[in-house]
Amino acid sequence: MHGPNDRNSSPRLADLAQLVRLPAALSVPGDVLAGAVASTGMPPPRILGTMASSVALYWAGMALNDYADATVDAVERPERPVPSGRVARRTALATACGLTAAGLGLAALTGGRQALGVALPLTGLVWAYDLGLKSTPAGPAAMAGARALNVLAGAEPGRRASALPAALLTGAHTYTVTALSRHEVSGATRALPATTLAGSTATALAAAALPGVRRRNASARIGAAVGALGYLASYGTAQARAAREPSAVNVRNAVGTGIMSLMPLQAALTAGGGGAGLAGVLAAAHPLARRLARKVSPT
Repeated sequence: MHGPNDRNSSPRLADLAQLVRLPAALSVPGDVLAGAVASTGMPPPRILGTMASSVALYWAGMALNDYADATVDAVERPERPVPSGRVARRTALATACGLTAAGLGLAALTGGRQALGVALPLTGLVWAYDLGLKSTPAGPAAMAGARALNVLAGAEPGRRASALPAALLTGAHTYTVTALSRHEVSGATRALPATTLAGSTATALAAAALPGVRRRNASARIGAAVGALGYLASYGTAQARAAREPSAVNVRNAVGTGIMSLMPLQAALTAGGGGAGLAGVLAAAHPLARRLARKVSPT
């Protein structure tokens, strides 16, 4: 596809920030942190490189999404960077390729072959979702799998089984957000947000219960409960509003809230793994992420 939007070869930084949904990347490091804490209790120094790798792959997926959806967005979301002509479609693809290479390179530098063992399938799921699976029944599962792998990327090789509960709960949350995202333009039936709300409630309850299953101390149990309540108060409220009135606006707001509400869920999982202090950092960052998301949409 070629058209007027291919003429802009020098997009502004603000346009590129919108292309990759810049603030939404704040929801990524917590995945890695939750996986690291679940497997070792204390994140190793390499975690910063793993976080950077995951952020790069997340941004790559956002740019690739807009490259793949250029024709549809021209009708449904003409304000986005590519259909509006602010970013050329070929620039979106080049950005996706460059960020993918950066993400895989950082994974290799940080953890070598073992890190690539997670980063490569994660990349495969992201590209498969954007280029083919998005509108199929497998779409939500693909995105859920990508987020679950992001959690496992933070876990120590050989101890990733310990991070599997956190990965599954993160994936379950992502499944609900992705299922809702299919109806951001058209709106949904009341049954869909009601169903995803039930799934989110179950996810919150499971996250709050994890410290008890693992026989963690009181601070872990309290931190997990507080994080789970914050998650449900934020994302649950948005889904309840969409269930009452499932308009496109309310569904879109629920999706945006769901993306950023991953942070209190990550805080619950991190606290439940024994990292109460680190969970506090995630919880404190959530309001900042929400403010930034008002300036650059995470969806």
